[in-house]
Amino acid sequence: MKHIDIYTDGSCKCNPGPGGWGAILVYKGIEKELCGGEADTTNNRMELMAVIKALQALRETPCDITLTSDSKYVIDGLSKGWAMSWKEKGWKKADKSPALNPDLWEILLSLVSKHQITYVWVKGHAGHPYNERCDEMAQNEANKLVISD
Repeated sequence: MKHIDIYTDGSCKCNPGPGGWGAILVYKGIEKELCGGEADTTNNRMELMAVIKALQALRETPCDITLTSDSKYVIDGLSKGWAMSWKEKGWKKADKSPALNPDLWEILLSLVSKHQITYVWVKGHAGHPYNERCDEMAQNEANKLVISD
């Protein structure tokens, strides 16, 4: 099984507002950068989209993946089973309030089920080289969508 390191980050101006995401996939020392954005979104949606786009870029399944992100929302949602629990409860959280972003979580849960994934949370803006690069890509994508007066 191929091992791939995936690093992701999302960004949003004004939250909600223009947002961007960035991902770096590393396989045998070769890096592939992916990025994109949306004009009207949230930071959490961009965090989710970064992981979705990275996993969709993989050409083989299953892979052994180490996913590194500064998003507790994404890492905890997947590693602690929160997202699966929300899905099983009809996209309701433990307190019966609606889970946010069920459309993206649905896609993400389908993608992660095909792989063996180790989840790693890193503190954002703390000097992790790949996280900093993903943040820069996400910020650049969000900035492209900012409408100036």
